Amino acid sequence: MKKVLVLCTGNSCRSIMAEAMINQLGEGRFFAVSAGSEPAGYVHPGSIAALQRHGFRVGEPRSKSWDEFANHEFDIVITVCDRAAAESCPAFIGNVAKKHWSTPDPASVQGGEENVNQAFDSALAMLRDRIEKELL
Repeated sequence: MKKVLVLCTGNSCRSIMAEAMINQLGEGRFFAVSAGSEPAGYVHPGSIAALQRHGFRVGEPRSKSWDEFANHEFDIVITVCDRAAAESCPAFIGNVAKKHWSTPDPASVQGGEENVNQAFDSALAMLRDRIEKELL
């Protein structure tokens, strides 16, 4: 089983969605966790709603710091936001494959419920496409 760490700045939207999708779509071939450089301290409800709309199991995600995983071994580290990709990540032990999947932040979208839902669905679709093409 390959261990995957998904990084974002706030660990409240994109990395949370990617973690859930990798775990479900990977069907035991992958074990994913997510974290942030500056964790928001909450999981954005739009992330949970988007995952549920598209049939993904949500579990009990939480926003957490990447420091929590600094001494863990991972096979793959994926950044999903440009800001996290530019930051100095903690050193990860072993031969770690690094990927960057630039994904617009759905939490920054303003407007009505339909616009916000569309932004989360779009981010989820982008991440799912990368997971299916690059991991599975």
